[in-house]
Amino acid sequence: MNPRENECKACDGTGLLMDDEQWRYSCSVCGGDGIFNKGDSPEPDKPFDTDENKRTLE
Repeated sequence: MNPRENECKACDGTGLLMDDEQWRYSCSVCGGDGIFNKGDSPEPDKPFDTDENKRTLE
């Protein structure tokens, strides 16, 4: 089994994403753990809170 097989493709397994202003935030696809298993849903459990610039709020 390839060790990168379950790695989240959205964040490259880091668990973090970065926007165009270089703000870092938890990956919304894998939930921040860097692992995306077959059968997992890429949709968040609940809607995001965002600011007026569409940045996610935690």
